[in-house]
Amino acid sequence: MASTNSPPNIDSSELTEDLATKALNKRYECLVTVRTKAIKGKGAWYWAHLEPVLIRNPSNSLPKAVKLKCSLCDSVFSASNPSRTASEHLKRGTCPNLSSISLSNASASPLPISSIPSPTFHNHKKRSSPMNAPILTASYQVHSLAMIEPTRSYAPLISSPRTPVAQNPRLSQHQLVLSGGKDDLGALEMLENSVKKLKSPHASPGPRLSKEQIDSAIELLTDWLIESCGSVSLSCLEHPKFKALLSQLGLPSIPRTDILGARLDSKFEEAKADSEARIRDAASFQIASDGWKNKNCCGEESVVKFMVNLPNGTTVFQKALFTGGLVSSKYAEEVILDTVNEICGSDLQKCVGIIADKYKAKALRNLEIKYHWMVNLSCQLQGFISLIKDFNKELPLFRVVTENCLKVANFVSTKSQVRNCLNKYKVQELEGHLLFHVPSPNCDTSKNFSPVYAMLDDLLSCAHVLQMVVLDESYKLACMEDSLATEVSSLIQNERFWDEVEAVHSFVKMIRGMAREIEAERPLIGQCLPLWEELRSKVKEWCAKYSIAEEPVEKIIEKRFRKNYHPAWSAAFILDPLYLRRDINGKYLPPFKCLSQEQEKDVDSLVNRLVSREEAHVAFMELMKWRSEGLDPLYAQAVQVKQRDPLTGKMKIANPQSRRLVWETCLSEFKTLAKVALRLIFLHSTSCGYKCKCSIMNLVCSHRHSRVGLEKAQKMVFVAAHAKLERGDFSNEGDKDAELFSMADGENDMLNEGWI
Repeated sequence: MASTNSPPNIDSSELTEDLATKALNKRYECLVTVRTKAIKGKGAWYWAHLEPVLIRNPSNSLPKAVKLKCSLCDSVFSASNPSRTASEHLKRGTCPNLSSISLSNASASPLPISSIPSPTFHNHKKRSSPMNAPILTASYQVHSLAMIEPTRSYAPLISSPRTPVAQNPRLSQHQLVLSGGKDDLGALEMLENSVKKLKSPHASPGPRLSKEQIDSAIELLTDWLIESCGSVSLSCLEHPKFKALLSQLGLPSIPRTDILGARLDSKFEEAKADSEARIRDAASFQIASDGWKNKNCCGEESVVKFMVNLPNGTTVFQKALFTGGLVSSKYAEEVILDTVNEICGSDLQKCVGIIADKYKAKALRNLEIKYHWMVNLSCQLQGFISLIKDFNKELPLFRVVTENCLKVANFVSTKSQVRNCLNKYKVQELEGHLLFHVPSPNCDTSKNFSPVYAMLDDLLSCAHVLQMVVLDESYKLACMEDSLATEVSSLIQNERFWDEVEAVHSFVKMIRGMAREIEAERPLIGQCLPLWEELRSKVKEWCAKYSIAEEPVEKIIEKRFRKNYHPAWSAAFILDPLYLRRDINGKYLPPFKCLSQEQEKDVDSLVNRLVSREEAHVAFMELMKWRSEGLDPLYAQAVQVKQRDPLTGKMKIANPQSRRLVWETCLSEFKTLAKVALRLIFLHSTSCGYKCKCSIMNLVCSHRHSRVGLEKAQKMVFVAAHAKLERGDFSNEGDKDAELFSMADGENDMLNEGWI
């Protein structure tokens, strides 16, 4: 009895087949329902040409798969993604019969204008011939037909799609009445769109977005346009294709006046309020002023940027000042002091220092004398870059190499026979023609070495080619009686000449490399002394490699070092826990042994200057205690913990703010000395930060006499700089683009090497 009441055994394979059958039937019914609605005008256009098909197993007639069948060419596709199938088969013109479809009920209504090919889908610069004019573009034809008459069905013609004029004489008649020629097609398309809107006033041409989504999208687009700071012209908003993009996305067009009007004002006020709030919250700050030294790309106009460096490591933008080129030291001093007053108000002691890329000897020095609590520095980046100018002026090697290279480059560039011979070997060796960079006669190479460096780079890149050229018979014949040619030949064949060129080139490359690192890492002043020691070490290796006397080289470096040096370098180096060194007893002590006697005195004098007379003795006693006891080993090791930067691969301090925080917590017994340390440790050694692009400067130059225009440009710079500094992005877009193109060149070179 128990056996008769028990449920029958169900085969698992049968159960799986039953579930699969139900799923396929359900999928097929859903697709049929969607297609039926679409044909009635409530769905996608492509369902007029795609038909769901249920494939059955011939052995048992059970559903096997659901497919999509093209009604134009009978091709069968997977039904997993109808939209993608339509894009790949119909829109891209893969269907062979799509370009020849006709209206099944053509006699009921006139031929749609959209069946005439639109020039917007043919990006040919030349006009096509009249014979080709009636030929339809598949993607556009289907789209337009479905848009005008979504309820109609279409059938392919049997004849070849190559002769649509003969197949459809009414199409030729429509073309013949276009008195304006192909230029009328755009107007006809607009007319058709108007008819469509009148016929279906509630139909939406693009995806429907909520008001919140539209507002959010417009806000993001506005942010991007303003933060691009002129790189993207606001005139792009009026570009037809940009308007078409907005329409496709269901977004309204944005007037340019709206961007530069209320939206810019709103963004500026928001950024300004955020900057002021951050500065108010900080106990002290440093002002960085950059742009005094630079000449802008649009002539004498330049922009001076004022930024505020805060103790927590962040930098906020303060203002941009457009000048008429170089200004006097007195004017710079007044502008800097006005900026300090604007930020501080009555509490000037909140500004603990100023750093600028110029005017250290006068303006910054005068302000430091007037306000004894300030530490005013010159930009470390400018100091390193100035070394190239110093060596170019004072080391005879640079002058000799420049003169010899100018002889070679000018000779090759002015002698057509020599240039042709050079290019012949250049193509054979390096696959390209050669034009040397030669400095302009108006260029003062003693102040600007960049053109000379480019020339040296060119010469070194084709040294082997030049040596082959001077041995070529055609070169010897062309220069047989030319004394300059003989001199150039002897230079090219002289190994010492190439050694000297390489020496100068490598030195400039080394300095530029260190300058790029300084600009990218923006070191604090405690790192200044280690940076100069690193430079001296590299220069010593350079002298040994190229057999150059060290004494004159060291004198040039020492001269530049003294021009840039500030006593705060030594004091910050001693007070910064990052540079504590472990002695034989396990203590972590400040590196006084690395200082000279003069630098030790600088530490004492600076500490005394930054405290009151009553606190001077206490500060001196605490400094002695700091020298002998240092920091607790565990805290010292915690401050100095490093981790690898995922972007650069270099080891960097894991928690940069810890060097300041230990003075506020575990070193609280050094009350007076801690005040000095907290005012020094966070100071930056470079003034570089946000870089204005040439695009915004061109805009400023064109509106230099308009108060409103300059005001809007200043607001745009402020908003863009604030956004970039908030992201902690100090990179240059131009450098990024150049790096991207160089990467592309490298990839192409690798591909070419793979084929050789």
